Amino acid sequence: MDDGGLDIPPGVTMLVGENGTGKSTLIEAFAAVYPRAGAETSTRLSITGPGPSDEDSPLHWHLRAKTHLLASPGGFFLRAEAMHAYLSEIDSSPSEARAWGGEQLQSRSHGESFLTVLRHRFGERGVYFLDEPESALSFQSSLALLVVLDALRQEGSQAIVATHSPVLASLPGATVLELGDWGIRQTSWEELELVQSWRDFLTAPQRWLRHLFDAPRA
Repeated sequence: MDDGGLDIPPGVTMLVGENGTGKSTLIEAFAAVYPRAGAETSTRLSITGPGPSDEDSPLHWHLRAKTHLLASPGGFFLRAEAMHAYLSEIDSSPSEARAWGGEQLQSRSHGESFLTVLRHRFGERGVYFLDEPESALSFQSSLALLVVLDALRQEGSQAIVATHSPVLASLPGATVLELGDWGIRQTSWEELELVQSWRDFLTAPQRWLRHLFDAPRA
């Protein structure tokens, strides 16, 4: 980014990498600097998801978003670890409850609540920031999220997703950016270290587990 910026193309962009490579830091910073100001035609556009956290990196103070003149002011930031408090706030507000059809979101499973939020809040054109949404999702629910992301893209929205999920990273047509010691590089799903590791493990899990549990102990 110091060498001229980071271009995020239209459609869906996946940020993939090991823990500590900076995926969540980037998502938090992008969500903080993107000018999601709401729109007069739809009050729902001002609903941007869970707010800032004291644990957020100060990176956003060093970034500036350069957006297209016609960029939508709508959008949503889904911060996985803050969703419980966010859902509680919705359930306790009569006005919010009406917007959600009177349904108590927390009466559903965590994963079902996640998908409900995604389907309802992703109804407007905008830019959507998702930090590890797979943390609440089963395999089948992850596939359902792929359908939501594809619908967003077809409707002209943009999504930036930080993920450890090979399922989410497999979305056809998505831009895949892998983070590591080298920095950030664009790659394909097949070349991701994440995908190669999962393939190896599922093909022969005992080979991996043997190294964990059969190693000599002091």
